[in-house]
Amino acid sequence: MPAQVITITSGKGGVGKTTATANLAVALAAEGSKVVCIDGDIGLRNLDVILGLENRIVYDIVDVIEGRCRLKQAMIRDKKLPNLYLIPAAQTRDKNAVSPSDMNRLIKDLRPDFDFVLIDSPAGIERGFRNAIAAADRVIVVTNPEVSAVRDADRVIGILEAEDKGPGALIINRLNPILVKKNDMLSADDVLDLLAVELIGIVPEDENVIIGSNRGAPVASDPKSKAGQAFRNIAKRLKGETVPFLDLESTGSLWERIQRLAGRK
Repeated sequence: MPAQVITITSGKGGVGKTTATANLAVALAAEGSKVVCIDGDIGLRNLDVILGLENRIVYDIVDVIEGRCRLKQAMIRDKKLPNLYLIPAAQTRDKNAVSPSDMNRLIKDLRPDFDFVLIDSPAGIERGFRNAIAAADRVIVVTNPEVSAVRDADRVIGILEAEDKGPGALIINRLNPILVKKNDMLSADDVLDLLAVELIGIVPEDENVIIGSNRGAPVASDPKSKAGQAFRNIAKRLKGETVPFLDLESTGSLWERIQRLAGRK
């Protein structure tokens, strides 16, 4: 069965999109799926750092597209998960070095050999975003529960629908139930009301996410981390499993509504 191609994107930068890509890749690979990640953020690559593979890069996606190497030569195998691979972005080129048709050709070559292809899109709605969604079967939009991030996510969702790639699925990242209770942060309920898209996961704020990213060890591999569990649950949902949402100690009525909106009840 050919790979499912999933692009992870966001409207606003800094909401945890690349971290989400790395953690979903690790979680899917740990479950036995064969996964390849593509860093689509040409000129600003970071996925290699979060996966702990930055010192092993020889070739990148632009080298493949411009014929300086074969596709397999650019693929870096993860140190701990032998069924997880990375195709890094070029650091010294800009996003115009890759076109949507280039991405389509690349993905066509990858589909037969993998279960999942995860594309880390640049934030925003410019050329890099168009490249990243070109071959996508599904798009996941990552947002924080902040007004500016949600507004930008709404813009991205509108473009996905216009491009027949949407409306996409939503990950709400870095939710802090304590701040929500104090009315100092948008609740998941508020975000869902504003965006009205399928909810695929809620990831709680967790300092271990930053620690893991800095160490090149995504938190999805940490059995004690609540954020790691959230990413593992999202990975299961991507595989078609029905998994309940984590209870983040918020109010029962809110979480009951989230379950209903997500089709889990």
